[in-house]
Amino acid sequence: MTRIISVANQKGGVGKTTTAVNLAAAIAEAGWKVLAVDLDPQGHLTINMGCRRPDELERTIYDLLTDHRVSVADVLLTSEGMGLDFIPANIDLSGAELQLVTEFGRESILKEKLEPIDGRYDYVIIDCPPSLGLLCINALVASTDVIIPLQCEYFGMKGMQQLQRTIDRVRAKLNSHLRVAGILPTLYKSRTLHSQEVLDLVKSAYPDLVFPITVDSSIRFAETPLAGQSILEYAPNSPGARSYRALAKAVIAQDRDDGTIEVSGSAERPRERVRAARG
Repeated sequence: MTRIISVANQKGGVGKTTTAVNLAAAIAEAGWKVLAVDLDPQGHLTINMGCRRPDELERTIYDLLTDHRVSVADVLLTSEGMGLDFIPANIDLSGAELQLVTEFGRESILKEKLEPIDGRYDYVIIDCPPSLGLLCINALVASTDVIIPLQCEYFGMKGMQQLQRTIDRVRAKLNSHLRVAGILPTLYKSRTLHSQEVLDLVKSAYPDLVFPITVDSSIRFAETPLAGQSILEYAPNSPGARSYRALAKAVIAQDRDDGTIEVSGSAERPRERVRAARG
């Protein structure tokens, strides 16, 4: 069964796309077969994958969601450098919510579109838009897990309550199997008292959900989209690359340890399963 992980937070600028891109790349680096899905009309994940002009793409996830004749295979692209497949997005996606609002079963369209590829990939990582609208709801309904990048600032903490309510409603009405895989502290500034205080507050409020990993604020992350690379390729020995490798290890370990968040031990996939997935 494919594990589908949404990277979600209604607040913008908290590292959602950075987390989606680099988590996907780190899991692929460990030998697993990965599909990344850009569900943000800004198309930043698509650009980070090396597609410099997403607005010129003939087909994107917009077509997948709004045209019943379009399948995942019709919109699939590959990032050779990161060793994974991805579904691109561009500004056309901004009109999708208006088109979907009159559709029957509108909250489950993405889930239905992804069902034919269940088992073809080990992990699907979805980069959600910075809102709690219909696109984000589609992602949560389609997902087995959600990872919440949380900026280590006070307003980031306040936004957690609204997101948690949305997740609870999705669980109650649309996807009872959805779980929070973890909260990832991002844009962390270890030298500032404020970041440390917010991190302590998050840990006290959500003691069982915070990953024992922080992603430090770094200009390196801003440079990677221009290079069309993940942080693992662009700066493989940087603190950011180490953080996302540790996150990938923790996420993979959850499959073996009944959801326990941890970063110790090997997260590499058995070689025979790698060959089977790539065949």
